[in-house]
Amino acid sequence: MVSSRILELKTQANSESCFDVEKIRADFPILHRLVHGKPLVYLDNAATTQKPQSVINAITDYYTGENANIHRGVHYLSEQATRDYESARETVRQFLNARESREIIFVRGATEGINLVAHTFGRQRVRAGDEIVISAIEHHSNIVPWQMLCEQTGAQLKIVPVDDQGKLRIEVYERFLGPRTKLVSIVHISNVLGTIVPVRRMIEMAHHRRIPVLVDGAQSAAHLPIDVQALDCDFFVLSGHKIFGPTGIGVLYGKAEWLEEMPPYQGGGDMISSVTFEKTLYNVIPYKFEAGTPHIAGVIGLGAAIEYLNEIGLNVVSQYESELMAYATRKLESIPRLTIIGNTEEKASVISFVLADIHPHDIGTIMDREGIAIRTGHHCAQPVMNRYGVPATARASFALYNTKAEVDALAAGIIKVQEVFKG
Repeated sequence: MVSSRILELKTQANSESCFDVEKIRADFPILHRLVHGKPLVYLDNAATTQKPQSVINAITDYYTGENANIHRGVHYLSEQATRDYESARETVRQFLNARESREIIFVRGATEGINLVAHTFGRQRVRAGDEIVISAIEHHSNIVPWQMLCEQTGAQLKIVPVDDQGKLRIEVYERFLGPRTKLVSIVHISNVLGTIVPVRRMIEMAHHRRIPVLVDGAQSAAHLPIDVQALDCDFFVLSGHKIFGPTGIGVLYGKAEWLEEMPPYQGGGDMISSVTFEKTLYNVIPYKFEAGTPHIAGVIGLGAAIEYLNEIGLNVVSQYESELMAYATRKLESIPRLTIIGNTEEKASVISFVLADIHPHDIGTIMDREGIAIRTGHHCAQPVMNRYGVPATARASFALYNTKAEVDALAAGIIKVQEVFKG
C-alpha cells in the first residue's frame, strides 16, 4: 500500500514538472496582445479556445501550398490534400480511441453532429409515444433538435433533474429508462455549471435496457481524456474550436453498426456512389454523411490541434486544470456577496457566478475594460438559469494556458466591479 502511494506521488510530481504553463502560453500568439491597453486575460474558453501557432501554420500551409479539392482528383495537389484530410481523420480516431476511422464523420461542430443524429437515427426510429431522455443542464444544442423531433413524431422529452449543487439525480434517470425510451442524449460537462456527468455509469444503465446513448463532448474533449470504446457510447460529438482548432469544424463519432443503418443527412457531392435520374446509390461510411466539399482546411487544422494536445497529454492538462479550478474556486468564494452557481465535487473548467444585485452584463463590461474576457448571459442554457432562479450569470472558463495570476486578476476585477457599483 505504501509503495503504491509513493508511485502515485512520483507520477504526480512528474506530471507537474512536465507542465510548463509559460512555455504553453508562448505557443498562442493572441495571449500576448493588449486589450484596452492592458494584458489580455482570456477566460472565455467554454465559448471558444484560442489557437496555437502550429494550428495557424497548418491552415496557412494548406492554403498556400496545397489548396485543392479532395477525393477523386488525380493531380498532385488534390492527392496531397486528400492524404492530409484522411490523415486528420485517423488522428481523430486515435484521439477518441474509436475502433475504425470510418466511424469518424466530419461535421461543422457538435451542434450539427447532434442534428445529424436527430434527423437520421431519430426520424428512422422514433415514433409517437416514444421517449428521448436528456438532462436539465443541457446546452440548447442538445435540447432543440430533440424538441423538433418530438414535435414531428409525437414523441416526448424526459428531463433528468439536477440538485442544488449541480449534480444530476441519477435515481430519477434510472426510473426514466423504459421500453419507450429510444435514445439518451446527455452532456459530458455542463457549459454553465462545470458538472462532470457520470456518463459511463449512465451509458451502462441505458445499455442494460438496450437503449443507445449520445454524449455531447463539446466541453469535455479539451479537458478530459476521451475513450469512446471504454465509455461504450453509441455516439459522441465535439467541436474543433473548443479544443484549440478552427471554427466551423467538428466530429460525430458513431458506432459503425449504427452508421451503416442510418440514412444520409444531406445529398450531393461525396455522399454518392453513383447517380442516375432513376436512382442514387449512396457511398460507404463515413462519406455517406459528408455531402459536398468539406471544410478541408478546418479538418487539417483540427488534426494539428489534436496533435498539439497529444504532445502535452490530456492527463497532464486535466491535473493542472483541476489545481487551477480549486485555486479559482477558493479565490472567488472569499469575495463577499459573490455566489457560485453549481458547486458539485465532480467539476471542471467552468465557474459561473452572480454578484449580489449587479447584472452580469455590467460585470462583463467593467471586466472588459480591465482586459479580462469573461462570458455573461444565459450561455445557451436558459433552462439552467430557470432552475437556479437567475436571469443570467457571469462565467469564467479555463484552459491549459490560464494561470493563477490570471485568476488573481479575475478576483481583482470583481472587486473593482463592486467598488464601481458601491460608488
